[in-house]
Amino acid sequence: MAVVSSAHSTIFSKTSLFHHINGFKRFSFCLHFSSSAVASLSSKKKWRQPVASSMLELGGIKIAKDDVVRDDPTNNVPDTIFSKLGLQLHRRNNHPLGILKNGIYEYFDTNFPNMFHKFDDLCPVVSVKQNFDDVLVPADHVSRSYNDTYYVDSQTVLRCHTSAHQAELLRRGHTHFLMEGVRVFTPDNWEASGLDPTSYAAEDLKKSLEGLARHLFGAVEMRWIDAYFPFTNPSYELEIYFQGKWMEVLGCGVMEQEILKSNGRSNSVAWALGLGLERLAMVLFDIPDIRLFWSTDERFTSQFSEGQMGVKFKPFSKYPPCYKDMSFWINDSFTENNLCEVIRGIAGDLVEEVSLIDNFTNKKGMTSHCYRIAYRSMERSLTDEEINDLQWQVREQVQNKLNVVLR
Repeated sequence: MAVVSSAHSTIFSKTSLFHHINGFKRFSFCLHFSSSAVASLSSKKKWRQPVASSMLELGGIKIAKDDVVRDDPTNNVPDTIFSKLGLQLHRRNNHPLGILKNGIYEYFDTNFPNMFHKFDDLCPVVSVKQNFDDVLVPADHVSRSYNDTYYVDSQTVLRCHTSAHQAELLRRGHTHFLMEGVRVFTPDNWEASGLDPTSYAAEDLKKSLEGLARHLFGAVEMRWIDAYFPFTNPSYELEIYFQGKWMEVLGCGVMEQEILKSNGRSNSVAWALGLGLERLAMVLFDIPDIRLFWSTDERFTSQFSEGQMGVKFKPFSKYPPCYKDMSFWINDSFTENNLCEVIRGIAGDLVEEVSLIDNFTNKKGMTSHCYRIAYRSMERSLTDEEINDLQWQVREQVQNKLNVVLR
C-alpha cells in the first residue's frame, strides 16, 4: 500500500498537489524544498538556490550526488531534490512529523505488543521493478511517466511510495511491519473465525485502523469508502469527521494474492495501509504551510517537543505575497507538472503557489493558459528587485524548456 509521505524522504513523485478553485487549478510547489535555504538572507540580497551536499548516507548506504543526479538522457532528478534526500524529518523526535510517526508506533506497540517490525530508514533509490512491477502498477499507469516520477536512469527511480520495499520485506520473512503498514495472516488465524480469509483480513484491518484514528484524533465519527488501488482488493479509504468536515485519513485494503504468492506467501492473506504524514500533521498541529516542515527557524522548531501530540502551532510572522501573472500558448506536450519543475528549479521555496486563473482556445485551435504565481518567504519580506528578477528567469525558462509562446 503506497505511503504518501515525503517525510520519509520516500515520496519523490513529481505530481503537483492540485485543487480546483472556481473551475481552475491551484497547485502547491513546496513539497520538497526547505525554507531554511533563505533563512539567513537579508532582504537586500538576492535569493540563490541551495547547494546540494555531494554525499549522503541513507539506510546504511552511501549515496553520492553523481549516483542520483546524472548526465543521462533518462535522468530528471534536479539538485534541489537530491539536497532533501538526507533530511529525514520523520526520524527527528521533536519534529511534528517525527512526533506523529512515533504516535502511530505507540498505538501499534500498545495494541499489538512485540508484533510489528519498524522500518524508517530504507534507501529511497529503488528499481523500476520494485517501485511499480512488484506492486502490480499497470504498465500504462500515469505514475510511471517522467512527468510523475523522478528517474535516476531508465531502470532506477526515487521511490514514489514505501510499497517499493514491500516485496523485499515479505521475501525476507517479515509478516508484520510498519513503514507503511502490513499484516500477514495464516490459516491458523482465520479458520476458527467462520469467515473466509479476505473477510477476516478486512475485518481486522478496519478494527485496527479505527483504533488508530481514535488514538490520533480522539472520539471522531468515521466512515469507510470503497476505493481502487492496484495492489489491494478490496480497497478502502477511511474518512473521519474532523473540524467540521470529512477528511481522508488513509488508504488501505486486502493485499492482492499475486503479491503474496510471488513472495513466498501463497497460503496467506494480508492487509496493507498507507497514509501521508505531512497532511495529517498539518491538521493535528494546525500548521498552515507545508514548507514550514523544512524550516530551521527556532520560532517554528521550538514549539514542538517529543511525545507532545497535537500541540497547536502559533504563527510567528506573516510576510506579504507578491503576485506575478504569466500567459502563454501551450503545445500538445505541455503539462503542469513540467511547468512546476521549471518554476521550482528557479524560485524553489519562494513560490507559495501557482494558480491557473484563465484559459481559452481561439478559432485557430490554439489554447492559452494564464498562471498567477504567488511569491512569499516565511522569514522575510521579498524585494521588488529580486521578484522581478525571478519572474524574468521563469518566463525565459518556461519559454525555452517547455517550447510555449509567451503572450
